[in-house]
Amino acid sequence: MLAVYAANGDAENPLAGLKVGQVPLPKVPEGWLRVKVEAATVNWHDVFTLKGIGHHSLTFPIVLGCEGVGTLEDGSRVILYPVMISPGYIGDETKDEKRNVFSELVDGTLAEYVAVPPANILPLPKEIDSVSGAVLGIAWLTAYRMLFTKSGLRPGQTMLVQGSSGGVTTALIQLGVAAGMRVWTTGRSAEKRKLAESLGAERTFEAGEKLPTLVDAVFDTSGTATWKHTVASVKTGGTIVVCGGHSGFELPTDAFRLLVDQLSIHGVYAGTLDEFRDLISFVAAKKIKPCVGNVLPLSEAVEAVKSIHEGRTQGKVVLTVGDVAV
Repeated sequence: MLAVYAANGDAENPLAGLKVGQVPLPKVPEGWLRVKVEAATVNWHDVFTLKGIGHHSLTFPIVLGCEGVGTLEDGSRVILYPVMISPGYIGDETKDEKRNVFSELVDGTLAEYVAVPPANILPLPKEIDSVSGAVLGIAWLTAYRMLFTKSGLRPGQTMLVQGSSGGVTTALIQLGVAAGMRVWTTGRSAEKRKLAESLGAERTFEAGEKLPTLVDAVFDTSGTATWKHTVASVKTGGTIVVCGGHSGFELPTDAFRLLVDQLSIHGVYAGTLDEFRDLISFVAAKKIKPCVGNVLPLSEAVEAVKSIHEGRTQGKVVLTVGDVAV
């Protein structure tokens, strides 16, 4: 089958290990199911894998991809929950010490077929097309947990999203608008800020620009490059929610302000199965069309990953297998 895989990890030149080619069909462990993939997406997680960075020790080669939609042998349309847990674990899936997502300990979704535990397979509602469904498992689930579980925001409060065009940031904008938040964003270019406005952002600012007033919560997906601005932009008693480190994981924090102004900082790793179900229901009920900047065939995965790595995205990048309606 055709697949997109990391042949090795290279921190200095991550794209060097990126390969698109034929690999054997995935072995299906006892009790698991084989899913025929219709659409899957590229995430920063794939770039980190290509850099050799992972939550678990990585073994190469490994098929990339953490999320996607597809069909079972009986033709049922399904969407994949990305977080797999250890046998017998009960509780918040994101807090299992041995948790993993596709493309860490098992091959991922950027392929014609993927082996999946039954617990990670959910029906895809008829209201959600394959391309839209493909983006929900990582970026949108992470954004959902950031906004609805960790931020403590209420409708009418103001949120700042650090970034305007990435997968998680566009999801935060769309979810925040649908939930009645006042959504502000930063963007490195006029084009990126215009995209945020088209998604419903109330105000946009240049990267690092001082805000007219402090906000109730800041959502940071970048890390080192935006962190000082993030801390400086949240009001006393406010909340910062972090889910990534595209620009680095070192976060120099003003501890005096953290203590005196009683700031809350939360880290987010994907989301729970219940949150995933709620997200799917919310997207279907609100008729949200997730921002997808580019849809390419699986064979053009190199360009897809390159666009993520170089920051040229305008929303999610989706790779399709076969004829999929966009």
